[in-house]
Amino acid sequence: MKILVVGGGGREHALAWKIGQSVLTDELYCLPGNGGTARIATNIPGNAEDVEFVLQVCRDKAIDFVVVGPEAPLVNGLVDRLEQEGIKAFGPSAAAAQLEASKGFTKDFCARHHIPTAAYGRFRDAASARAYASTTWAQRGRLVVKADGLAAGKGVILEETLEETLRAIDSIFAGQFGAAGNEVVIEEYLEGEEASFFALIDGGTALPLIGAQDHKRAFDGDQGPNTGGMGAYSPAPVLTPELQDRVMREIIEPTVAGMAADGHPYKGVLYAGLMIGPEGPRLIEYNVRFGDPECQVLMMRLKSDLVPALMAAADGMLSTVDLRWYDDVALTVVMAAKGYPGSYEKGSEIRGVEAASAMEDVMVFHAGTRLDGNRLLATGGRVLNVTARGRTVADTQHRAYAAIGKLDWPDGFCRKDIGWRALER
Repeated sequence: MKILVVGGGGREHALAWKIGQSVLTDELYCLPGNGGTARIATNIPGNAEDVEFVLQVCRDKAIDFVVVGPEAPLVNGLVDRLEQEGIKAFGPSAAAAQLEASKGFTKDFCARHHIPTAAYGRFRDAASARAYASTTWAQRGRLVVKADGLAAGKGVILEETLEETLRAIDSIFAGQFGAAGNEVVIEEYLEGEEASFFALIDGGTALPLIGAQDHKRAFDGDQGPNTGGMGAYSPAPVLTPELQDRVMREIIEPTVAGMAADGHPYKGVLYAGLMIGPEGPRLIEYNVRFGDPECQVLMMRLKSDLVPALMAAADGMLSTVDLRWYDDVALTVVMAAKGYPGSYEKGSEIRGVEAASAMEDVMVFHAGTRLDGNRLLATGGRVLNVTARGRTVADTQHRAYAAIGKLDWPDGFCRKDIGWRALER
């Protein structure tokens, strides 16, 4: 088959790496791809969010199967248009992608279908939001303020005081996150430990994958601003087998049934961001695609051929799929440009990737990179994902940071404590 991976981040490099190993893959394309995918696939320059452009590429290349990585093309209806053209695709429809496109939609959905999540309010003006925050803070304490729409993983603000929270509300309505902040969701602050859980969905059947934990804050010790993710590891010790069964029973399966009942059957991968507290798992948010950087550790642990599973999700045949996983730990450390998640310089050269990649059980997945002849240049905020697999968390962490030690990139930085929660256990 001719397969197209849509997207150009670390998640898409990891997916392309795994898809390229499939016996079903004859030709592999990435749109737009990056410096890493250029070595294993044919990159196609262009805007992954331009649905009609992607559709034309599929026609021109006679693509048989499309795997959509990022959320924006899904929200824009890419899968709907591909299916109208008779091109098989992995990912939810635009209607089903509302689970990520609108936090308010998801909160209302959870309320209707009795899915455990935080208490909340939805607001379209700052005055109402401020009044709710002031009253609720006095009753419950700390709150979380979220831009309703897509904000590249950065639309969540958690402050220490009511005054800071009110300023956050004002800043969102003033345009801090653009159109994503036309509506604001304010939630109670949940105590506990965060984890990520993934399942493949075919409209009716949910196939659990595995759990992971990521590190959202920019700096060691979970300090600094939120980012798209500075590292991740799998398995997540907090997600015991018993707890994973409970997540499936109380959160994933009711969501699949509820989306079908509401007329928006869900197909694709469903990523549940969870808070594990004294009362058990509660849903923080849904994403309608693989996490980034969680996808990197999932692909490192997956033994099975990925492509048949993705096709089964698209075809409504997941009941026939049995995925196998390595028992090993996988851990990925994000190398980011200095200044991220704020302003940063582009165009600096990265050396040593080949030496790092040559280490046993190490993969360097690219995100914000491009090739300029033989030179590898940084083009984004999160630039590389140095990913290792090993028998224990300590061994895997050591292997990943040893690989980072082989990189020569003065303009980059990383956290030095990825995996600390698992090590503490």
